[in-house]
Order: sequence, then structure tokens, then C-alpha cells
Amino acid sequence: MEHGAPKINVLMVSFATQGHMNPMLRLAKQLQSKANIQVTLATTEIFYHHLLKQNNHNVTTTTSNNTLSISGIDFESFPDGFDLDYDRKSNLNTYLDTLAKVGPTNLYNLIISLSTNQISPKKFSCIITSPFVPWATNVAVRLRIPCAMLWIQPCTLFAIYHSYYNNLNYFPTKENPHISVKLPCLPLLEASDLPSIVLPENPITGMNESLSQAVKNVDNIRWVLANSFYELEKEVVEYLSKFVDIKAVGPLVPPTVLLGEEHCHGNDDHVGINLWKPEDKCIDWLKQNKDNSVIYVSFGSVIMLSREQLEIIGKALINCKRPFLWVVKEKNYSVSEGAREFLEWFLDETKEQGMVVKWCSQDKVLSHKSLGCFLTHCGWNSMLETISVGVPVIAYPFWTDQPTNAKLMCDLFGVGLRLWPNKDGLVGVEEIMKCIEVVMDGPRAVEFRAKAAEWKNNAREVVVHGGSSDRNIQDFVDDIIQTSSAVKYNVDTE
Repeated sequence: MEHGAPKINVLMVSFATQGHMNPMLRLAKQLQSKANIQVTLATTEIFYHHLLKQNNHNVTTTTSNNTLSISGIDFESFPDGFDLDYDRKSNLNTYLDTLAKVGPTNLYNLIISLSTNQISPKKFSCIITSPFVPWATNVAVRLRIPCAMLWIQPCTLFAIYHSYYNNLNYFPTKENPHISVKLPCLPLLEASDLPSIVLPENPITGMNESLSQAVKNVDNIRWVLANSFYELEKEVVEYLSKFVDIKAVGPLVPPTVLLGEEHCHGNDDHVGINLWKPEDKCIDWLKQNKDNSVIYVSFGSVIMLSREQLEIIGKALINCKRPFLWVVKEKNYSVSEGAREFLEWFLDETKEQGMVVKWCSQDKVLSHKSLGCFLTHCGWNSMLETISVGVPVIAYPFWTDQPTNAKLMCDLFGVGLRLWPNKDGLVGVEEIMKCIEVVMDGPRAVEFRAKAAEWKNNAREVVVHGGSSDRNIQDFVDDIIQTSSAVKYNVDTE
């Protein structure tokens, strides 16, 4: 970082969820480590409200004059068109449609307000958006501010969406739902390997529209920054480079995951949002188990499990007679279906075998030497953490990018096995038990651990000084600095 250099202001705009915000925050810390950059993250009023109310357990949070700052990153908010008590998750399509209509004007007004503040005006040299708020790119174009997009899924997903929304390949339809897709940079993808967004039965039309705009609007984006790393998706990055200026800058995971506690320096290094309090008792419990012996089970904060799914997973864990740590939030299952009664029985039945918690510090859990494998929904943030610590996986994908992530982890990266459902759409007890045994024991288990260790080393090498992701971040920062003096807002009165 150059001391004494003029401060550069960068604005980030992210979809308001924890899983989308955290990669942004970690990129922000990377930018700040390279130059005198002040990052402001703009989010919706409802998410800002949640941050003000909750006690953040990972970072130091301070508030003054009703403003929020986390680890040196300022937060600002704009209205999303709904009252604070509106149920956005249950009305996701309506919410996304409304946000796309009111978001551009409200974000534009926020930027103008910040830039004309008489006490500490902020003139932004760059806006960094995410693919789920594509309208923010239009605001950047309107103001003539250079724009970047942080792609928070694998580069492979960008390649699939680029082909889908530009009609470059045939994809499954209602008339032909089982068609396979072949891209130049990827193996043949069956319908079950594709993201649910491109399938004919996709129910989330608002998300489809967001991704379509993000891909088609790429000509208005100066940089595409990918939360992946070149060595992990080399062929895909080179293929995409024919169409977009894409730079892999990941894995954007906690530094403690990549480099270990000994190379990190307090809360600022561990920037991130955790809206739920982790139960740290599970870390002490992990210490009581042998190396590579524990099955870690977590499906994130969004997936809703039915009673049948809970029972199948629970019975498989009991039958395999191995220690396990299972994260089950109350909102992850339907209480009306008798799931609570099953969990009460399960807790009593397995009190000597495993532990169930409502939430945990996943980076600490995955980094623990007792972990043997991770039974996961394959969210990309979780997968990058898994790759970074070298833990094999058992993939249980549900929707959006998860089926493709499972394909990558198991077939391309070679670090685990994927579960497959029966004709009734559910994964069976025997299927889970079989995968646990293969991943935890025997010749293939050795292969999975060796491959996982190899990717772990690669992930660490790319983020240290001179690594491929480190160089890409430095190139991006240099470009921002070079163009910052030329940025002149195009303020209008529309």
C-alpha cells in the first residue's frame, strides 16, 4: 500500500444476503491491503436494519450518527420498495421484480447524496456489483463511473449462463427435458448437472431475469472478477476470456481458512457477516475425536428439509456409527410435518455419537483436524472453504448453482462423491451410508484426501504475494487508480 497517496473511493452493491455479502467484504479487504482505498457497501434498508440490530460475532461493529462500519468498510442503505415487515423470502419473485424497478433510482440518489455530502463527500472511482443486482450496472453507466462485477459463483456457471442467455447451445425444454449440453471448456453436462435456473421447471423467474441481465449487460462492465482461482478452472477462464475481461480473484474466504490462525491478525482479517450466533461448544467437542473421523453435515441457512429428508439423513448417520456434527437451524425444516419430534428422538438416540447445533463457525469446523468429510448442499462459498482446507465432500445439491457445483467437486476436482435420488426424488438411507463409507474408508478415500490436499495447497499459493489471484487483484487496483482522476459524474435530473 502506498502511504500518502490520495484516497480512492469504491462502492460495492450486493444482493442483501449473508452469502452474497461476505465475498464482497473479503474482496474489499483485499483491495484495501493494496492501496489507499475506502470501500462503501450499499445494501437495502432491511438488511442494514438487521445489521444494526444483531450482535456481529465475527467482527467489530461500530455505529455513529446512524451509520455502520465493519472492519473499516462503511455501510449505506437504500429503500427496496417494501416495509421492513414484508416477507421477502416467501414472495421472492415479487420482491426481485420490485427491487429491479425501484433499486436504480434509489441507488442513484444515494450515490449523489454521498458525493455531495458537505462534511465528507465521496466521489466513487469504481462501482462493483454482483450478478443478482444487474440494474446497479445501469446506474454506473448513467453516472459514467467504471463498473466491475464480482461473479460469486464458479466461472463454470458464468460459461453456462453465457451460452444459455445468448442462445449458443441447446438446453433442456419442457418437450425435451433430458437434453445434454456440451460447451468447449467443459465435459458433457446432463440435465441433472445444470443449474436449476436454466431448467424448464425453474420457479424463480426473478432470479432468471437478474442473471439474464447480468450476462447480457457484460459489455457495460469493465472488469469481471470471479470468486474462483485460475488453477481451479483454467480451461473455463481461458474460454470466457474470448468474450469478457475476466479475472479470478478467489478464493474469497476467511484468511484463517487459507493461511491458518498464525498468519492472521485479529478481527479485521476475519471480516464477514454472521447473522446467527455460532455454538462454539462444537469446537471443544471436535477436539475429543480422532483425526479425519467426523462427518460434518450442513445445508446452509436457506435449504428447507422435509421430515422425510431429515429422517433419512438422521438414520444414515445412526447406522454408519461414526461421530458427526450436524447443523440444523429451526427454519431448515417444516415443524408441521413432525420434524421436531423426530429431531428430539434423534438427539436422545445419538447423544453419545454426535452433536447437533443450530449454527456454527463453519471455517473453524472445516479447519479442524478431526473432520473426515463434509455432507453438503454445495453452495459455492462452502465449497471454496472446503477446497481451501482440503476436506473431501459428499454432495447433496438442491437448486440454483448447487448441482453444477456438485459436478465440479466430484467429477472435475475429484474430491468426493455425489448422492443421487431415488425415483421418488429422495436420496435413500443406503445411498448416504454407501457414500460415507467410500469417502471415509478404503482406496478411494485415500485418493479423495490426496486430491483435496493438492487443491488446498493450490488455493494457498494463489493468494500469497505473486500468486495468480494476488496478481489479478493488484492489476484491478492499479487500473482503478489509473482511471480514477478521469471519472466525471454525469449527473442528470431524471
